[in-house]
Amino acid sequence: MSQPAAQTDYPDNIDAAVLKIAGVVVLGAIMSILDITVVNVALPTFQDTFGSPQSPVAYSTVAWTVTAYTLALATVIPLTGWAADRFGTKRLYMTAIFLFTAGSALCATASSIDMLIGFRVLQGLGGGMLMPLGMTIMTRAAGPHRMGRLMAILGVPMLLGPILGPILGGWLIQVASWHWIFLINVPLGVIALIYAWYALAPDHAERSESFDFLGVALMSPGLALFLFGVSSLPAKGGDFGAPRVWVSMLIGVVLMATFVWHSFRPEHPLLDLRLFRDRNLTVSIITMFLFAAAFFGGLLLVPTYFQQIRGESTLHAGLLVAPQGLGAMVTMPIAGRLVDKIPVGRIVPVGIALIVVGMFGLTQITATTSYGLIIAMLVVMGFGMGATMMPLFTTALRTLTGAQVARGSTLLNISQQIASSCGVATMSVILTNQLNDSPIIPGTQQIPGLGGGLRETQAAILSNTRPDNVAALHLDPAAIARGLVDAASAFSHTYWVAWVLVALTLVPALMLPRKREQNRLAEKNVPPAVV
Repeated sequence: MSQPAAQTDYPDNIDAAVLKIAGVVVLGAIMSILDITVVNVALPTFQDTFGSPQSPVAYSTVAWTVTAYTLALATVIPLTGWAADRFGTKRLYMTAIFLFTAGSALCATASSIDMLIGFRVLQGLGGGMLMPLGMTIMTRAAGPHRMGRLMAILGVPMLLGPILGPILGGWLIQVASWHWIFLINVPLGVIALIYAWYALAPDHAERSESFDFLGVALMSPGLALFLFGVSSLPAKGGDFGAPRVWVSMLIGVVLMATFVWHSFRPEHPLLDLRLFRDRNLTVSIITMFLFAAAFFGGLLLVPTYFQQIRGESTLHAGLLVAPQGLGAMVTMPIAGRLVDKIPVGRIVPVGIALIVVGMFGLTQITATTSYGLIIAMLVVMGFGMGATMMPLFTTALRTLTGAQVARGSTLLNISQQIASSCGVATMSVILTNQLNDSPIIPGTQQIPGLGGGLRETQAAILSNTRPDNVAALHLDPAAIARGLVDAASAFSHTYWVAWVLVALTLVPALMLPRKREQNRLAEKNVPPAVV
């Protein structure tokens, strides 16, 4: 009970004791976040591996390897606070590492895309607990007065993920096989378990609040069914009237609406929606949701563009995406320090504006756009991401009292993961529909293994990824050339949607505090600020 008071006496600098604990937290977060960006570069490989070179699995289907993972993260985040009290943070943190590692090993054994998606859910259940548990552990260790620099430390995985993930994933696929993008987590998980055992102090389980199991039963299936309906659109030719589409979406919406109604009834709901009375938290979450949906949904497409439109290898695609992370590496530490000195409302809008500029550049991409221009736009987007992510986390929690921080952190984390899932599902569906609008090459309907024939966009992508297969079909070069133009156009049209979402993010971002907020993290029983 005396812990919050003790934390306020901690020194201003980040000392060795905090850095030792930070090493554990950052390693766990790197494992969780790295696995998102590692898989991004592997999506075209999954299309061929679990389909066939002439008839690959739809992009909107393989994108579920990312969507299922982030949905699992979102599902387990609200459970983390209750489980930490019930079982202790150290024990739970080590359990999360074990689940993530075991899920990674199972992913490497998948023999179908459905099996891989299922194992990604297990992996996400472990990975989802790592970040919120890490934030809890670090907050207790560092104290509220070092919140900005604490977020900068936790931002290290956010930096390393976009940089190392695509490069590592591309290299492993190129020199070994796709299985190794998951197997690499096994030794990392073992190291993390040993490190956590020695570095984290033992803690004791306490009597915890009752857990809202009904809330879990409503929210998680509701969101999954809604996104499943959205992702089914390409398979049904974009027909919202198809039962698989509208029934899934309708049931999902009903379950989510029931969840919102239910959340105001129990004393300890799964998500404490009452915290939305705090204007600062509300504006931050709205900004975070729009930003994450547009940014992470759009980022998913970049390595696929390099591989399918420009014919780059997985390694080269990873290297070409890395500058986005390098841009974030420049601005994130600066933003972490500035957020302790100047209002967030003067930082985040600048970051969002940079992303708007960078994303607009991607709306102009063609099959021959200069790599220098694309890389420059990715760097600008990285600058914006570094100035947006951690400041939003910081300001969202700053006006909450100590007793509310855990619930506010849960709301913020789950909003980010749900937004990422929605963004990935939406962008992949839009891209798939755009690619499927291409005409079928005459005469390919009779070729065995091609089903209803080969579209011009499919032929163009195959000519860049599997040139030998295309050569054997003796297709018209003019059709392939038209398909390449159309395929590049499909990517640029999808980026227009992402750009509109980012531009809309400026509206709530301009409503963020433009005056110095009062830091209330050390307070105990003060109701949320209502502005």
